[in-house]
Amino acid sequence: MRITINQIKEMKQKGEKISMLTAYDYVTAKIVDEAGVPLILVGDSLGMVVLGYDSTIPVTLEVMLHHTKAVVRGAKNALVVGDMPFMTYQISTEEAIRNAGRFLQETGCQAVKLEGGVTVADKVKKIVDCGIPVMGHIGLTPQSINQFGGHKIQGKTPEAASRLLEDAIALDQAGAFAVVMETVPAPLAAFITKKISVPTIGIGAGIGCDGQVQVINDILGSYTDFVPKHARQYAKIAGIMSEAISQYHSEVKSGKFPTEAQSFPMDESIIKNLDK
Repeated sequence: MRITINQIKEMKQKGEKISMLTAYDYVTAKIVDEAGVPLILVGDSLGMVVLGYDSTIPVTLEVMLHHTKAVVRGAKNALVVGDMPFMTYQISTEEAIRNAGRFLQETGCQAVKLEGGVTVADKVKKIVDCGIPVMGHIGLTPQSINQFGGHKIQGKTPEAASRLLEDAIALDQAGAFAVVMETVPAPLAAFITKKISVPTIGIGAGIGCDGQVQVINDILGSYTDFVPKHARQYAKIAGIMSEAISQYHSEVKSGKFPTEAQSFPMDESIIKNLDK
């Protein structure tokens, strides 16, 4: 039975912490789902960790739809959230609704995520009114990285903290079922969490949030170009992969692979007849 947005909201009411991870392909989604993680985000972070871009900006709607379809096929229980990429909701409310609708209709995901607070609250409300669940995202919003001038902590001044609180309240009132807070000082994130009715999902926002989200490549140690301060490496998959690949390469070169165990036999008389 797939997790619903109401169950996610109930987890906040019960004081139950919420775990969320990204996934970008069928196999990873299947593993995350079977581990019991209730929320899977098909993040536009795939721009960096899958496609090798420097930011999320080049990621297109078609790319996101492609990867979200794969994740939905792999996840049978988790609620899958599709990340709306840059310029798929900013131009107009009508376009935002159309593109959000494509996510649900074409991929089978159950919700979408978009970045921004007060500035997008009206669009969030319209999308929700159409029956499409929306997850908000405030704080460090990667699609605005050029405006921020880099990956900087958000909400450090009284004015910035007040704006973040306004953003969170606006999303709550617009009908978002949860709000991601990224790179926000822990005390501020905890304060905002108490001020809104829906769950907050932190990434670099401290333990006071209702839940946590991480890029799966960061916690598995498979993406080594950059390891964020807010990520904990629960494994170092890159090293394991490198060792395995090197061993395979060496055994192919030396003739140790494949062996009979990886080969298929046949009646030798057939070969003899072929050679006549």
